Amino acid sequence: MTEQAITVAGKAVPRGRFPHLRRAGDFVYVSGTSARRPDNSFAGVEVDEFGTTRLDIKAQTAAVLENIRDVLAAAGGTLSDVVNVTAYLVNMNDFGGYNETYAGFFDEHGPARTTVAVHQLPHPHLLIEIACVAHLPVDRKES
Repeated sequence: MTEQAITVAGKAVPRGRFPHLRRAGDFVYVSGTSARRPDNSFAGVEVDEFGTTRLDIKAQTAAVLENIRDVLAAAGGTLSDVVNVTAYLVNMNDFGGYNETYAGFFDEHGPARTTVAVHQLPHPHLLIEIACVAHLPVDRKES
């Protein structure tokens, strides 16, 4: 099948009527992915006994990329198949921590990348969302 939409069991359910990914021929388009967990909590969020919230861009970036890795696995891919990344940061002051964590997943031989600042994301605890495109040839043979 060269076209399919997949919602991955065990991952956070999309907060709208869209799949986690959609295949179009040899390309897989991963919907904007956050650090939201299946139980609707968020990685990289700590709330103390006084209700003070601490948000961690490094933990959220790692969680987002791990979520993308899991979504790609459902289509038979890996992060090494990613050819383009678009990252949305709520605050460009988080760019350093995001960039440092991102470098643990990709290097200069990895995907093309665009990073932009946005006013807000779908929840106030989210600092980052990433969408990406992977090249996964339909006829790719497992080795």
